[in-house]
Amino acid sequence: MFDDLPPDLERLRTLRVWHALWLNRLDAKIALLERRKAEAEHGRRTRPQTPEWVVEVGIGTGKPPVQVHAGTCHMIGSRRRPVSRDEARRLLADGLRACTHCQPDTQLHIIDLAARRPMCTPSAPAY
Repeated sequence: MFDDLPPDLERLRTLRVWHALWLNRLDAKIALLERRKAEAEHGRRTRPQTPEWVVEVGIGTGKPPVQVHAGTCHMIGSRRRPVSRDEARRLLADGLRACTHCQPDTQLHIIDLAARRPMCTPSAPAY
């Protein structure tokens, strides 16, 4: 029935040990990949939500606020803290600078602040 196997007992046992070692290696690799997949899924489920509004804070005593950003802005610095919508509006109304990339003043419908922001106008045409 299995004519392709060696005829002697010693070589058959050697092949069995070799295959057992490979099965152990395969089982270990499968277990490792299953753990990684479970850890990644756990990380996705427990990741904190992105804040809706963020204040970038400065260096120094009290870490003063520097700039307001939308929570998804790619220009947020590494020093930041999440704020509520009302606090973001209050900070902007008090004169804190709004990010020019995500324009939180426009998103928060603070029209008078958006009008005060300097507009970028080219001085000469680019060729």
